[in-house]
Amino acid sequence: MQGNTVLRILFVGDSRDLPPDMADYIGDFDGQLQVVADGNSAIAAVATSDFDVVVVAPALPDITPATVLGQIRTLRPATSRIALIENEHSQRTPPARIIGVAHRFLPMPLAPEVLLDAVSSLEELREMLGDARLRTAIGRIEKLPSPPHLYLSLMHALEEDEDSNAADIAKLIAADPAIAAKVLQLCNSAFFSNGRTVSDLRGAVTRLGIATLRDLVLASEVFAVQSLSGAERQALQRRALIASRLAAKMLPQSSAELGATAALLADIGLLLPGMRNERTESAGDDDLRPGHAEAGGYLLGLWGLPMPIIEAVAFQLRPQRSSTRSFWVTGAVHVATALVNGTPVDEQYLSRVGVLPRLQGWRELAEELAGHAASDA
Repeated sequence: MQGNTVLRILFVGDSRDLPPDMADYIGDFDGQLQVVADGNSAIAAVATSDFDVVVVAPALPDITPATVLGQIRTLRPATSRIALIENEHSQRTPPARIIGVAHRFLPMPLAPEVLLDAVSSLEELREMLGDARLRTAIGRIEKLPSPPHLYLSLMHALEEDEDSNAADIAKLIAADPAIAAKVLQLCNSAFFSNGRTVSDLRGAVTRLGIATLRDLVLASEVFAVQSLSGAERQALQRRALIASRLAAKMLPQSSAELGATAALLADIGLLLPGMRNERTESAGDDDLRPGHAEAGGYLLGLWGLPMPIIEAVAFQLRPQRSSTRSFWVTGAVHVATALVNGTPVDEQYLSRVGVLPRLQGWRELAEELAGHAASDA
């Protein structure tokens, strides 16, 4: 947390849904917990006091959790909004009415360390991207892109059972026919297939490998938004996939997946209404729109993605702002997205981190990957 600022958390729901030591646990982290029993009390509390985080139980005695969260979004757009989901439903996609108004979803019963972990990551995000205008602008957006639930479910399944087999993973993907169709379409492109036809999801898992399949699922979910035309969406997805492959090849194997995911999501801020495309639009004195890079990083932070990915997306155009002084995920995403989009690479930064001699090889690799992608167009 910044300075001596006290973190204020509002819990909305039956106090019996909270662990008995929750208030003490939060107090140990310099936080304050306030509990209200119903939605109307929560709205009244938020109208008169500023909370950093609001946590809403799955059921309230007066109004729906979605209504409460929607009102809080209007009253305090910069407040982080967490919805609790009954444990038996935690591996399913939350109801559509909740997805549009909550930033994060946590399972019931709620463990103190789970809540504190989520709150701490939100605070870390605020410290890194401290622009209140950015937080408010994103908080006011009525329909944020939904968190990639199939991707997160896939990650959870792999974390829970490292021995998950191809059939288990294919079954997860098959639960969303639209995503399954898109995955098969993408993995049969020349960009991924190397001439091999993949006709079923189990075959896709086996042939492509888990890391590549995760990227395809993530790309399919993230770029399924309806705010773009079909051509715009395909162009954005194509650039993202090329940048993802390129960033992965720049990094050691231990970091390649982080780099691939970060590069894939680098331009997600362009999917948000009212953001400025920092590659094509300069910030004028009278232009109050947040830039798409930090907006994208902030959105991913609200979704709960790992901090190296958030930082790489937020600082992709200014890698010198990275907390890491060596060439790592942020540097790889900077180079990959610049080469794919035809924008300048910060050679001074590359020289400082000792990788400038590798730039020409990366340029050639980017051209090769773009050639593969062009053959699918």
